[in-house]
Amino acid sequence: MPTRHPPQRSLVAAARLRYVALCVAIVLGALLKTFDPGAFAQAPVPRASYRLIVHPGNAASSVDQTFVAQAFLKKIRRWPDGETILPVDLDQNSPIRSRWSHDVLSRSVGAVRIYWQQMIFSGRELPPPEMRTDDDVVDYVLRRPGSIGYVSTEANLRGAKVLAVR
Repeated sequence: MPTRHPPQRSLVAAARLRYVALCVAIVLGALLKTFDPGAFAQAPVPRASYRLIVHPGNAASSVDQTFVAQAFLKKIRRWPDGETILPVDLDQNSPIRSRWSHDVLSRSVGAVRIYWQQMIFSGRELPPPEMRTDDDVVDYVLRRPGSIGYVSTEANLRGAKVLAVR
């Protein structure tokens, strides 16, 4: 008696099912990566609870908000004097970053994260480095001419220059 093989239709159906399961897993994984549960648990941070800081050698005393937003999204790369702009962010779970993103970038931290994922995937740009604490941001800014960052109003600036945002 000849050996019977399962009908071809059931193999195709099983392959389709595996494909759909894989697609669902990819989509859910992407959603979970962009989900920020801490955003719901954080207490609101009052406006102007941060300061914009730069390297002490920076010639600027104030900057336009549009310039700052474009610098942090790396849409512009140089200060007016020609120095390379080196933005630095606080950690994505920081309430100060949440307020900063909302006020200056007009985007949530999650939306900014998606923006950077698109930039990375397209091979165009990498996001600014993220620092865990205000002190880490101040250290970064003090060590790099052209750098720009933001910290809480309580941070010890240790000589970093504060810029006014117009």
